[in-house]
Amino acid sequence: MNTKIKIRHKRVKNKILNTFTRFSLSAFFIASFFYSAPILINFAEKNFNNKEFTNNSKNILNNTLNKVKTYEEDDASVQSNEIELLYDILEENKSEINLVRYTTSEIDDLFKEVKYNLEDVRDTKLVKPVDIGLLPNEIKNIGNTKKRKELFIKIVLPLIVKENNKIRIDRKRLFTILGKNSNSDIEKKWLEKKYKQYGVRQNDLSTLKIRMDEIPVSLAIAQAAKETGWGTSRFALKGNALFGQWTWSGDGLKPKNAEKGEEHKVMKFHSLQLSVRAYLRNLNTHASYKNLRKVRTKFRNKNKPLDSIILSKHLDKYAETGNEYIEVLQKIITQNNLKDFDEARLLPSSKDLESLI
Repeated sequence: MNTKIKIRHKRVKNKILNTFTRFSLSAFFIASFFYSAPILINFAEKNFNNKEFTNNSKNILNNTLNKVKTYEEDDASVQSNEIELLYDILEENKSEINLVRYTTSEIDDLFKEVKYNLEDVRDTKLVKPVDIGLLPNEIKNIGNTKKRKELFIKIVLPLIVKENNKIRIDRKRLFTILGKNSNSDIEKKWLEKKYKQYGVRQNDLSTLKIRMDEIPVSLAIAQAAKETGWGTSRFALKGNALFGQWTWSGDGLKPKNAEKGEEHKVMKFHSLQLSVRAYLRNLNTHASYKNLRKVRTKFRNKNKPLDSIILSKHLDKYAETGNEYIEVLQKIITQNNLKDFDEARLLPSSKDLESLI
């Protein structure tokens, strides 16, 4: 009898022990799950959700945008090819709209009609929104050098200011996005588009901020003048190429003095406006102009206006003549007082002006 009681007692004891063990293990696993789950979720959000721009935006703004330190672009930044960087420009190049090529006299009459002259621009810093799509063929026949230069500047100035203005607006939007704790789907899509245009890998906001910036108007005019002979070159008149930009994949004009084996062409554009846009994209993305962008960032961090003379020193790789090319640009800027246009702003367009054009 005692033996049966002992056996029954032992069974009860074992049952209680097993129940306690299972309960303890279950409690341990439940506690471990609730402890580790937030860690795992946080890890996944940081490492696998690449399209999220939340929580750390203000840290990026404070640590990247507002310090006096000059930030260098990451050498590992994506160096996209020509088609990827200029995809939007190449798409517009396919436009079937035939632009009107006005004569020099017609352009002069238009400028007089809207009271557009360079002396007023130098004084007021306001530019008439005159959009001339093609250079007049007769510009190469203007014997008076001063008159030819003035006409060329009046044509390209509004185009450069307009493209710089677009970049300025984009840059302000970028700062606004970076200042938020979270961003909308529209803002994320906009960022993805800008990463592509500026050849920046996704989420590299620091490099995007460095690249998305303006080029001084005086420097752009000087380069356009040098590359086209103040609008008289074959590339400018036949291809709307104001800056002699090369291409290996797009539509272009073959240089007459090209050596055997050289496959590059000078890119053709549907309009002068697209040529300006491609030029700004080139200086803002190509590795050859990385130092120019670094120096420009120093000016920005010190809240100083961009200096075209200083920035021009970093364009030695733009042409084969190197330092000689820089000297020519600096002479064009100083001799023609082009810095007067660096603070120029485009006046709002009007229906009257558009109807005249």
